[in-house]
This record gives sequence, C-alpha cells and structure tokens, in this order.
Amino acid sequence: MRRVVVTGMSVVAPLGDTLESLYSNLIAGRSGIRNWTYFEDPRVYSKVGGDLSAFDWKARLAQLESRLPEAAYARARKLLRGAPFSTRLSVLTSADAWLHSGLGFGTDIDPTRVATLLGGHNLNEYYLLRNHQTFLESEPDWIDAQAALLDLDTDHAASIGDVLGLQGACYTMGGACASANITLRAAIDEIRHHGHDIVVMTGAALEFSPMGLHAMALLGAITTQSFNDAPERASRPYDRDREGFVPSHGAGTLILEEYEHAKARGAHMYGEVLGCVATSDANHLPNPSPDGQTRTIVRLLEEARVAPEQVDFVSAHATSTPLGDISELQALRAVFGAHADKLRINAPKSMLGHTCWSAPVVETIAALLQMKHGRLHGSINIDNMDPAVDLDVCANGPVDHQTQIFLKNSFGFGGINCCALWGRMDRAT
Repeated sequence: MRRVVVTGMSVVAPLGDTLESLYSNLIAGRSGIRNWTYFEDPRVYSKVGGDLSAFDWKARLAQLESRLPEAAYARARKLLRGAPFSTRLSVLTSADAWLHSGLGFGTDIDPTRVATLLGGHNLNEYYLLRNHQTFLESEPDWIDAQAALLDLDTDHAASIGDVLGLQGACYTMGGACASANITLRAAIDEIRHHGHDIVVMTGAALEFSPMGLHAMALLGAITTQSFNDAPERASRPYDRDREGFVPSHGAGTLILEEYEHAKARGAHMYGEVLGCVATSDANHLPNPSPDGQTRTIVRLLEEARVAPEQVDFVSAHATSTPLGDISELQALRAVFGAHADKLRINAPKSMLGHTCWSAPVVETIAALLQMKHGRLHGSINIDNMDPAVDLDVCANGPVDHQTQIFLKNSFGFGGINCCALWGRMDRAT
C-alpha cells in the first residue's frame, strides 16, 4: 500500500492568510467573524460571517512573484485579472502550497504524474447571479464575455493546472460541507491506484450570494438574530444558546505526496493520511444522523487498521447548530466508548465560522499545525455549556497535547458523511 503524506499547505481564511497567522490566532482564541460588508440589503436575514470579499489578491499574488518562475507568474497574473473571487483564492493557495512543499518547476517533476483535484460545487454563486442580473436588467451583451467558462467549477481545477503546468488527472468533486474530505478520498486513490506521485488538493471557497445566504436563513440553518451586534460571539458550538452555523469564506490547499517520492527528495512531511471513508444516510435533508456518523467512523478505523484507543484528538465538525453538535458527540461516544472521555475535542468553527465546502481542508491544516506545535486551540464562546455535552471540548482555552493520531470529521447536507484519520510521522507503531 502506497503511503500518502502532506508536504505542503496553504490557507486563506477569516483568521489569516498564512500558516503562522492562522495558528497563532486560533491559539489566541480570536474570532474571524464580522458583519457582512460586500452587500447591503436589509431584507437579507444573514448579517454576520467570515467575510473575505475585500481580500487583497493582488498583494498576495505579488508575494509569489519572486518565488514563481517568470512564465508561471505571468500566467497567474493574466488568469487572475479576470477570474471570479473564488477561483482567485483557489489558484493563490495552490501556488503557495506548491512552493511551500519545495517542489520545483524543472525536469525533476513529471507533470503527467501530478493530479489536480478540487473540492466544492456551485462555487461562483454570486458571480453567476451578478451576470444574470446584468442579462435581465441591462444589455445581455454586457455580461462577462468569459462567463460560459468562468462559471464552471472545473475552471478552478483547470486554472490551477494552467498556472502550475500540471498534466495529470484534473477534476472537481462535490459533497456539500464534506466536499474537501470527499476530494481527499479521491486524492488517496489517485496516488495508491492511478499512478500519480503528487496531488494538489484544494478546498475552494464558496462565493455566497445574498440570495444564497437568505435561502439558508429561511431553511433555519444559519444564525440570523441574536449576535448581529456582536458577530464575534455568533459561532458558539456546544453553547446552550447556539442558533445555527455562521457562513464564512475560506480556501486551503494540501500537497499530498507518495511517501517514498517525498522521502527521495528530502521533503518535510507534516503528517500522514491514514484513511478516509465516505457514507451516506439515505436522506436528502440536512438532518444529522448519529447512526450514520458512527458507521462512518467505525469503518474508517477498520479500514485504516487503527484501534479506537490510538486516536487522541478530534477536530470536530461542530457547526454551532442545536442538533448537529450533540449528534456528533453522540457518535463519538458510540464509537469510542469509555475512551471518549480521554479524547481532546475542539471546534475550529467557533473562530473560523463554517467555510462550507472547504472546511475539511482548512480545518485539517489547522489540526496539522496543532499537531506540529503540540498545542490545541480552545473552543470559544461557550458561556453556558449545553448540559448534553459530556466530553472534553477544550472549553477552557488552549491545552498542551502531543497528538499522535487525529480524526477530522465532516458531514454535509444530504446525509453525506466523510471522515479522515491523520497521524504524525514519528508516531509509535
């Protein structure tokens, strides 16, 4: 079995656009949630989120200029000039992660053995809506001339491959809020079974439209009332007064590499993915299922040949919804039994908000950084602990912890469950 490791990472999230800023802000317990600024419509119930609409992509691209070959930088500059918001973040995090991994642009890397995989769907929602409004209200010929291409989710992956010169498999995968873990599962298969040595795996940002946010509010999925004047308090997994998840922009990229390939070039390895399993609940509604989540984690442990007692940390899905947070804890109790009391569990969405399709990769990067530094961030905004919470959710702030194997949960609308196990490279075997 070919082993799969991480050799590069990059992130753009409400708490930072570097690995260092993301980790330090998480450990400090800071919130990245603010009031939305990219639209003004009092009719839209959603008022708060992790808003990156003002992200300075030109400055971020300029930081890559001296590190990228001239031709690659020229391609990126030309491509990003007309690209939608989400595509820009996908390309920027992918290029940065490639450089972070130490991979070059010369003849040492066979581009036909590098796959480009992207997690997410319906990504350029606001871009499409704006063009549709122009079509209906103005002159149809005034829509973006590239809209037929740029509105496609596949354009994200293709743009990454264009800038980095990659010629292996290139495709996108969607699974709602489990999208990035679904993509991780495919990336493992590309390395183990389809002849690829490297996968550039990106979780893409969802460009929320005001209509999309309002629709989620009408569904009762997101917070809409209690914290509009104090947005940093809105995301509160495990707190008795939680009322729904807080939508956020965010993107992240992992460079996944076959172990022997990474070892041969002397790459630094941040962790090893031990397995990733997906199941479903036969239910198209956004109702969490403790039984479905339990089945997923049990199968994951079996396929990865990891005993429940070997897992010591859970980066929880924990979205700040009344049903979801407790359902996940019930599943953990069912899987781990008495060992559940020894688990360290934290909720990155308490500070990041819910970056939706990209959440599994953004939060995996956060967990890998915590494993590297031996310190776990706390779960913030727990003012009144829900009495149904009976496990250690790091409610009292950051804790020192030497993670050996961690579980990353992701559960999407439509009963989509996908969970992954990660291990440190020097763990005891």
